[in-house]
Amino acid sequence: MPRLNVLLALTVLLASGHAALADPLAGNANRGRDDIERIGCGSCHMIPGITDATGEVGPPLEHIGSRQYIAGMLHNTPENMARWLQNPQAIVPGNAMPDMGLSAQQTQDIAAYLETLK
Repeated sequence: MPRLNVLLALTVLLASGHAALADPLAGNANRGRDDIERIGCGSCHMIPGITDATGEVGPPLEHIGSRQYIAGMLHNTPENMARWLQNPQAIVPGNAMPDMGLSAQQTQDIAAYLETLK
């Protein structure tokens, strides 16, 4: 019986504290969209939902959320998208994507927005 009580208590604790245990850097797609517009990612990329994002230097980001790979190298996961956004030269040295100097929160927010582009 004590083992059952411990399991029950742990279940209640995890269920009730789930929000408190959430990653504080979890991305917010709305902020990500705003960051993309403010930073000017559309000067190089065509990005759905972003005003004047008609760039033709980088690849179009239409359906990026459902693509299999990022930069042809990384499986497309939110974590890998954040890695790519944070330091693209570490992934593919010499590629055209510059280091944008994004904060950790901006990286998570932009990755969250890009994930919505299915």
